[in-house]
Amino acid sequence: MIAPDATQVSPMHRERVETVVALLLARGARSVCDLGCGSGALIERLMVEAQFEALIGVEQSLVALERLRSRLAPEAATGRVQLIHGSFAEADRRLAGLDAAVLMETLEHVEPDRLSQVERAVFGFAKPGLVVITTPNVESNALLGLAPGRRRHPDHRFEWPRARFAAWAAGVGLRNGYEVVWGEIGWSHPRFGAPTQMACFTRAPLAAAERPSAGNLFPARAAGVMTHRHGA
Repeated sequence: MIAPDATQVSPMHRERVETVVALLLARGARSVCDLGCGSGALIERLMVEAQFEALIGVEQSLVALERLRSRLAPEAATGRVQLIHGSFAEADRRLAGLDAAVLMETLEHVEPDRLSQVERAVFGFAKPGLVVITTPNVESNALLGLAPGRRRHPDHRFEWPRARFAAWAAGVGLRNGYEVVWGEIGWSHPRFGAPTQMACFTRAPLAAAERPSAGNLFPARAAGVMTHRHGA
């Protein structure tokens, strides 16, 4: 078993990773896809937990993917981890029917006019039981020392305020039969909110006893998380 490589992970990103891992553990997910896995911080952390039996990473950057493949070679040989060079905006049968899919700080790298394509590929075709999306909350950028209009990364195609992200997520849920719960990760300013916003989509319909609550979607150990609900 490899240990997660935390040396290149910022405290803010580490908090995102731990929040997502805690959520997936609480929901009992066993097969998970990291869409836009990048350097592999989330996949490496998931590999520490025996609950996750099948892990898939999708990444468009071949350089990043090959670096990750080299680090994960021993575990990949067991068949537990599969790395795919490609775009999560494209339908892929290998991603269909998984317990969960995660888009952690990747949505904002997509051109706005391609978001509908991502929606069709992830929610319309792959249809995982749970989808977790995190993305920057642009309202908090000033508190991070960013000048007005400046984004957190030069490759970000957009950064949304909370109301815009909530409206988009609600529409995705309604169009594809998912219940949506929103959360925030990290410290939260009373006016500007937290630096990271999160939406968790659970495929409906579920039996009443299986419907997620804020408590089991965002476990107590995921500190600093606040939640809001929208029923699909």
